[in-house]
Amino acid sequence: MKYLLLAAPLAFSLVSGAALAQTAPAAAGPAPYRLLNTIPIGGEGGWDYLNVDPAGKRLYLSHGTQVEVVDLATRKVIGTIANTPGVHGIDVVPSANRGYITCGRNNTCVVFDLTTFKPIGEPIPTGPKPDALLYDAFSKRVFLFSNNGGKSTVLNATTGAVEGTAELEGDIEAPATDGKGHIFANVEDKSEVIEFDAKTLAVRLRHKLAPGEEPTGLGFDPKNNRLFSACHNEKLIVTDSKTGKQIAVLPIGAGVDGAVFDPATQNIVTSNGSGTFTVIHQDSPTKYTVVANVPTQKGARTISLNPVSHHIFTCTADYGPAPAATTENPHPRPSIVPGTFRVLEYGK
Repeated sequence: MKYLLLAAPLAFSLVSGAALAQTAPAAAGPAPYRLLNTIPIGGEGGWDYLNVDPAGKRLYLSHGTQVEVVDLATRKVIGTIANTPGVHGIDVVPSANRGYITCGRNNTCVVFDLTTFKPIGEPIPTGPKPDALLYDAFSKRVFLFSNNGGKSTVLNATTGAVEGTAELEGDIEAPATDGKGHIFANVEDKSEVIEFDAKTLAVRLRHKLAPGEEPTGLGFDPKNNRLFSACHNEKLIVTDSKTGKQIAVLPIGAGVDGAVFDPATQNIVTSNGSGTFTVIHQDSPTKYTVVANVPTQKGARTISLNPVSHHIFTCTADYGPAPAATTENPHPRPSIVPGTFRVLEYGK
């Protein structure tokens, strides 16, 4: 994912093979999600991923050069993990009482204690621009995905020891796992979704996502072997993870960076920096319908799902004027208003 200093009712489904098409949704009903809580965080700086830890009942937020930890019971900040320059992704390994953080500015991974939030050892050197990361319980590894060339570092989840490098040949974005030894990831610069082996690290399959371009967010339905790649040209591409067959192409909002799939509701939700969630229902493994574009707030383009409560979290801040253009930065982004960073919690 791009490090965020800025965020960045159609209802049809184009289905390959099955030739199913739905041109209009069922009669309009209540929006499937509404804003339940706004959690003030404050501080300064941009943001990227946020991640729900359902076991620990916590929400981890990337923010500037630190990670903030929110207690989901009280909705209060209970801790900070400092010294994470250019922070992008956070994932946790409850069985090892460890968390892992990618730091894109200095090409490292910070390991921290889930109880004290203190660092464990020195930062671990990684491949270039570590961005997304994933703990895979099957292989007991943490995968740190490089957004520059695909030299992705693989760690032992219990010790943090480097166990190898996955040569993924591209700028890697959001990953997913089937829990059976297969890891999937979007390849942003090649507009592909790939599968590789969690143990050997060998790439097994590459699936083209055209007409989708520059995929970032990735949801996954392991029961039906469906990958949901959210692409920057406002398309969600549904792919059969076993065969690479393209199942559907659906419209989503602008400025997308995240996507989740909730098997309980059978909803795919994309977070769009233009200020919406696009909610797509899985009517069947071969039929999908856009059911709503739920208003959020400008800049809210990353997303995390709590699989217990089925609440969805995103984050944003207020924006001020853009600085003056320079030769080095001809298209500067608007400034972020200090103290306005916040989490938005949605549910039914």
